[in-house]
Amino acid sequence: MNEHDLRQMLGRLDGRGYPAYKDIRGRYDFSLFTLHVDHVQGDPFAAPSRFRVWVPAERAGFPAETFANPSRAVALRDFLARRFSREAHAASDRRGSGKSGLIALDTPGQEILDRSSVLVTAEGVEARFLVGLPAHGRRILGRQAAAMICDDLPHITERSLLYANLDATALDRHIAVSEDADTARAKLEEKNLCAFVADGSILPRRSGVDDRPLTGQKVVPFRSPPALSVTFELPHAGAVSGMGIPRGVTLIVGGGYHGKSTLLHALERGVYNHVPGDGREVVVTDPTAVKIRAEDGRGIAAVDISAFISNLPDGTDTSVFSSENASGSTSQAANIVEAIQAEATLLLLDEDTCATNFMIRDRRMQELVAKTGEPITPFIDRVRELYETCGASSILVMGGSGDYFEVADTVILMDSYVPEDATPRAKEIAAAHEAQRSVEVDRPLGTLRRRRPLPASLDPSKGRRDAKITTRGLKTIVFGRHEIDVSAVEQFVDNGQLQAVGQAMYVARERFMDGRADLLSIAGRVDELPRERGLDALDSRRVGSYVRFRKQEFLAALNRLRTLRVEPV
Repeated sequence: MNEHDLRQMLGRLDGRGYPAYKDIRGRYDFSLFTLHVDHVQGDPFAAPSRFRVWVPAERAGFPAETFANPSRAVALRDFLARRFSREAHAASDRRGSGKSGLIALDTPGQEILDRSSVLVTAEGVEARFLVGLPAHGRRILGRQAAAMICDDLPHITERSLLYANLDATALDRHIAVSEDADTARAKLEEKNLCAFVADGSILPRRSGVDDRPLTGQKVVPFRSPPALSVTFELPHAGAVSGMGIPRGVTLIVGGGYHGKSTLLHALERGVYNHVPGDGREVVVTDPTAVKIRAEDGRGIAAVDISAFISNLPDGTDTSVFSSENASGSTSQAANIVEAIQAEATLLLLDEDTCATNFMIRDRRMQELVAKTGEPITPFIDRVRELYETCGASSILVMGGSGDYFEVADTVILMDSYVPEDATPRAKEIAAAHEAQRSVEVDRPLGTLRRRRPLPASLDPSKGRRDAKITTRGLKTIVFGRHEIDVSAVEQFVDNGQLQAVGQAMYVARERFMDGRADLLSIAGRVDELPRERGLDALDSRRVGSYVRFRKQEFLAALNRLRTLRVEPV
């Protein structure tokens, strides 16, 4: 069938009951593209319909070099998703009840991410998007639907998916910025660094809910202290200098409101590439980095936290610790152990979101409360061992305890958003003013006990549906009847990541959880799926709302499923 057939069909449907829209499912040949109507909503207030357009390569006209390697391909697809989203938003109009008139592709944020919404191959370009088919009440507005699909959609496609109609300079810049960031991140290991912040970077954000760069005369561009300055040779930007943070234990210190947490937040997001103009284009971090925080009330399923918490008064075995309502200290201990077991080689901590009693006990408190009455081994007494034994570096924002000077390799002092290398001075102070506290480690860190999940503890079903998986913003994955609170998993940056993780949990249950495989091996197999076939490997449907995630976030979400049951390996 073709565009003319579809227009006539929609005219005939005008005034009929909304379910009659299901007759339009199928494929239609337009002059510019092929339209696929994959799913039609049953009600104007239900989730919108799923559409796809496919433009053959000879019409799309994208040069092969724009998607010649994975880094460039991801950046190209991200750029096209942004353009299609803008054009669709401009064309959308309220055309009746509920979601009538909607044409939408999820709008990307500041990060350049691998998305299922746009595909680019040597054969052509495909965009996947949502359409709210028009209705008055629950009666079809067929003529308005025809205007949307047969008039507006070709205009959107022509302006967003044809190379000739794009700003080639902007596209080249988008690809170059992403490829430079990937190159810089790949160079961290050879330079023995866990992070790099380019000179001239703009780190402050507009607000806690607006991740765009802060503007104005008071914004201070980042400038590396000379002692920490390194230079990367990048394929497009050339020689780029900035601050390299060595592997080991690093403190970020300074007064309040001087930029400590701003720097840490930039490092936290440095596992992702950023769009041109973001200010963090060449702020790159160890790709396995995990932000750690206390998380009162989270559920924990048989995690070995005995390296940090042991000898509880009630005799609980903390080598297989479970809780429905964890405290700040036990949740932070579990978060660290789970991150290490997810193969994180960099931990990021901000004292403002950590449990104070987990981070340190000073000399006076040690005298008042003897170690025999304190089950917590504070982080200060394990942080070097985590690096030397597990290979996990730490970067800590620390404004309240100079005792950490003794265990730090590098100390960065933030003064009015300007970093200084304060390592020599911090070591002098540590030598001149002995901390006098006792190290509270009573045994080596040892091998953290692995866990294998029981498949029956993951139930995605709801009502008559075998699997019902939805999300709420960046805070919640609804897995069947169960809500997974991921609001404290701070490196989720796109709702599409939550959607993909929820679906990946279902795939893992169906394909990889056999009662013998442990969590890390399952996460590894899940991580391999998109490498082989893209995000479509997660779903038999052609879904455009999935965004690539790391195995660290996959395991973080799975560990927060309150029904999860595991067995120690």
